[in-house]
Amino acid sequence: MSSKVVNFEIEKETKNSVRYKEVPEDGQAPIVGSLYLQKWFAGNSKHIQVTIEKKD
Repeated sequence: MSSKVVNFEIEKETKNSVRYKEVPEDGQAPIVGSLYLQKWFAGNSKHIQVTIEKKD
């Protein structure tokens, strides 16, 4: 099993959600791209971090 930490920064707010765009590491292609979170969870967070685990 391997894991990867992916960082996101706020891109846009919609009526009920917040869209975050991935901040890829230098020289790397994005893994996820954009991610939507509901406003009730995201709150005022300008940056989020997601850990992805691959289970083979």
